[in-house]
Amino acid sequence: MSNEQFSSANSPDRPAVLEHTRNIGIAAHIDAGKTTCTERVLFYSGVVHKIGEVHDGNATTDWMEQERERGITITSAAISCGWTTSDGPFSGIDHRINIIDTPGHVDFTAEVERSLRVLDGAIGVFTSVEGVQPQSETVWRQMDKYNVPRLGFINKMDRMGSNFLAAVNTMKEKLGANAHPLFLAIGAEENFKGLIDLVKMVAYIYDESDESGVKFDTVDIPDEHLEQANEYRESLIEAISDFDDDIAAKYLEGEELSIDEIKLGIRKATLSLQFVGVIPGSAFKNKGVQMLMDAVVDYLPSPLDLPPMKGEDSDENEVEVAPDDSAKVAGLAFKLMTDPYVGKLVFYRVYQGTLKKGASLYNPRTRKTERISRLMVMKADTREDIETAYSGDICAIIGVKDVVTGDTLADKELDLRLEPPSFPEPVISMSIEPATKADQEKMGIGLQRLAEEDPTFGLSTNEETGQTIISGMGELHLDIIRDRLFREFKVEANAGKPQIAYRETILSNAEGEGKIHQTIWWTWSIWTCFNQN
Repeated sequence: MSNEQFSSANSPDRPAVLEHTRNIGIAAHIDAGKTTCTERVLFYSGVVHKIGEVHDGNATTDWMEQERERGITITSAAISCGWTTSDGPFSGIDHRINIIDTPGHVDFTAEVERSLRVLDGAIGVFTSVEGVQPQSETVWRQMDKYNVPRLGFINKMDRMGSNFLAAVNTMKEKLGANAHPLFLAIGAEENFKGLIDLVKMVAYIYDESDESGVKFDTVDIPDEHLEQANEYRESLIEAISDFDDDIAAKYLEGEELSIDEIKLGIRKATLSLQFVGVIPGSAFKNKGVQMLMDAVVDYLPSPLDLPPMKGEDSDENEVEVAPDDSAKVAGLAFKLMTDPYVGKLVFYRVYQGTLKKGASLYNPRTRKTERISRLMVMKADTREDIETAYSGDICAIIGVKDVVTGDTLADKELDLRLEPPSFPEPVISMSIEPATKADQEKMGIGLQRLAEEDPTFGLSTNEETGQTIISGMGELHLDIIRDRLFREFKVEANAGKPQIAYRETILSNAEGEGKIHQTIWWTWSIWTCFNQN
């Protein structure tokens, strides 16, 4: 690919061309190993030099205090890394991978929803024991909703009862996915020691003396696994031949396919949304993550590989937005965050054009122009100031005021509104009141800011009882809200059940009879007067 011709949509000043950019998310059921997997990616790519662990409370993308205390992901975290593959069509080319690690708990499904709305590809993580779990189905439907090409990663192959092929079958049965292994596992449970590459037909055996998982040997496929490897390779090539006529012709004629041909065939099948390649591994034991990242580069799309983003103009006519650094800027504000040092941070996906610090963007919802005072690249809880963001980039902007999740921010000359992410309605409510009168005003400010950040968090006042009512996706969601009030806004608050103002009302029709007893007194003079008339 050294002679690769790049699209004219690229600015010559881009740090990474569009063709070599990947915007991906990692989504799964809670405790499937998403954050652990992300941490290994950052280690192998050189972003961090020591592996953090969720259970130790030092994972890079779990930066909130509540996340580190509870051992779960609460808010999505964005981070970038570089990756270079050693073979295939992108061999030797450094790629920029923008990763968003999303929560797995159902209470925080809004974080997954808005992340998938702006991402180009995704990795669905499943455990090798349970396979597809309830929240796995939810995030899979969200990927389907936004037409996100994806890979499957069967994690925790070191666990008791792990079974890679059984987990792949749950993807087929419960998700209806056209799932095919790209690798096979060598061993399972405590005997899991490597992977078989079905494209290159070699085996990778990890060095047990290297706990970091950096060292592994590339060897011939062990004899006891060769028959199974040939069977699944045949099935893989047959599956991708449905998406590529050239591969189908060679397959039917019995010709041998090159590595590049097979990888490009898998890529084409993946981008069609009708094929899912699956990789086994154990993120905790540092096995299989390098192969997963090679697959991200080889098979998941760049911003140029996807259809143009569709929106509407003021007359509700369809408008398309495609990546092009020389076009007028347009993008979507998909997440808001309050920062104690810089104020409101707005996460922004640039779909078209080039955004520079100091520029102004038009918001068609408010019909106002917002000035961008600073541009940043987010790296979990840290940030780096930049001068320019290009098409396909995910950045944070500072200086905008009247912006909510889902707002389109674009050049004033563009008549455009992009489709915002949609969110479920809150399902549970509780009352909240400040512990002291001094906390009353601070509580109101804090709740208002948290409601701006979280579109599934509702805030209202019951006019009959006078209570402040907060609503959310579950008890854990509201518990985190209360905890954030205390930590971030220094507000002590008490929560309880909402009061109900009872009323009496008529429930049905009824019949009855009533009698009135009344005595009427007439004086003689009045009676005489009436009689004379």
